[in-house]
Amino acid sequence: MNYKEVLKKVGAALLALTFWEIAALLIHQRILLVTPVAVARRLCTIWRVEGFARAIWFSFYHIAGGFLLGLILGCMLAYLAAKHPVVETLLWPWMATIKSVPVASFVVICLIWLSARNLSVFISFLIVIPIIYQNVLEGLRAENREMQEVATVFQLPWRKRFRYIELPKLRPFLLSACRVTTGMAWKAGIAAEIIGVPNGSIGKMLYTAKIYLDTDDLLAWTVIIVVISVVAEKVFLAGLSRLLNPCSRFMEDTDAGY
Repeated sequence: MNYKEVLKKVGAALLALTFWEIAALLIHQRILLVTPVAVARRLCTIWRVEGFARAIWFSFYHIAGGFLLGLILGCMLAYLAAKHPVVETLLWPWMATIKSVPVASFVVICLIWLSARNLSVFISFLIVIPIIYQNVLEGLRAENREMQEVATVFQLPWRKRFRYIELPKLRPFLLSACRVTTGMAWKAGIAAEIIGVPNGSIGKMLYTAKIYLDTDDLLAWTVIIVVISVVAEKVFLAGLSRLLNPCSRFMEDTDAGY
């Protein structure tokens, strides 16, 4: 990203904050909407609230865990479906249902089966798995005849075929799916926490702020959620991108091995 794009995004963010400030001043009701300046002040002190770090760790641990479970199982199921069409047929009604049912319905139903403490893990998992599954399945079915011919000429073993052909082919599909699902996992996970209200979670903090009509805290916690979600997405995608980009070493390894 060059500096011009950065300046454009900073300008857009400042413009949005300006509209927010004007709206809050016009409404002039702190219960309905506070100014971004008030939220910024609260962000400077909210870390002193009892259980602040524990709440962030609790939510991050559970939502990230659900996301990773959905990522791993989605990739495994997509691989099986690509190899065996009957698996895709059997999975179709499940994936279609998971994609169609509202998150709130899942949360209410899952509260019957699970404790509130583990709810965000399962809800994040459910949101992630169908998108990962569908994207990885499409990536596995995408043809790359030139690379397959190179692999045949060099007689690459299956491990190197997977590393240098299948992974780069999957890269845009998997990165696109993860880019979408990281944010969705956080939104769904926090929504589950607000409904289930597990102790020591960000969802409990948001629910408490809503009960006491503490709009400063409500918006401050919302900003914290956005920041954590964005940072987690950037870090995870950077690592995944490096993992799925071994092409630069392809000729080097083939020359050394053959």
